Amino acid sequence: MMRLRQIALVGADLAAAKAEITQVLGLGADYLDKGVRKFGLVNAVWPVGDTFLEVVSPAEPGTTAGRLMDKRGGDGGYMVILQVDDGLAARARAVGLGVRLVEQAEFKGVVMTHFHPRDVGGAILSVDQMTPPERWEWGGPDWEANVRTEVTTGIVGAELQGPDPEAMATRWGEVLGRPVEFTGEGWRIALDGGELRFVEAKDGRGEGLGAFDVAVRDPAAVRAGAARTEGEAVVLCGTRVNLVAA
Repeated sequence: MMRLRQIALVGADLAAAKAEITQVLGLGADYLDKGVRKFGLVNAVWPVGDTFLEVVSPAEPGTTAGRLMDKRGGDGGYMVILQVDDGLAARARAVGLGVRLVEQAEFKGVVMTHFHPRDVGGAILSVDQMTPPERWEWGGPDWEANVRTEVTTGIVGAELQGPDPEAMATRWGEVLGRPVEFTGEGWRIALDGGELRFVEAKDGRGEGLGAFDVAVRDPAAVRAGAARTEGEAVVLCGTRVNLVAA
């Protein structure tokens, strides 16, 4: 099993991002993960069905997240977190391919590994194992009580962009042990219940997590409630959100 379980964005104004995301996507209460404080961040994490959306915000100068905003010109995509059955095997595979680790932990049914973005490309990639699988440590112990699916039912895709999407896709495929296919518009890695896409950066912001996909019950209604749109997508926290009919 390898599934897209969480997307993380970075925003300068956490309160503003929380208000807009909650309103547009119809999400419930968020969870504050105190573990991000060691990175100089504060955050909010929402369940989106049984997947998760996070916004991190720098709480002090000199953070990795802050430098990313400086590099890419503001709020935007930050991290892709995949859930796997065997976190230690996934870590060993990446290390064997020369990928540096920026964070790792094992505790009480959790195996977590953050890979260095320069060795993978596009964004910070984390590959995590949870026992039992329905658990999600980063969403809090009571995340199921915060689920609201009247508007949005899940995160089903992520889109990484860069100057050489084929090379980036190939590297992600190597690290994840998944096949890469060309779709005519870019490259794709299939996941259980979702996908990763790799496209050329055309928005002037360079390499990064440019978009993610959410399943919604009424795309037109979600689009109508957003302050900013880009084509058929809405824009939240500097990131395109593609609306997929649930």
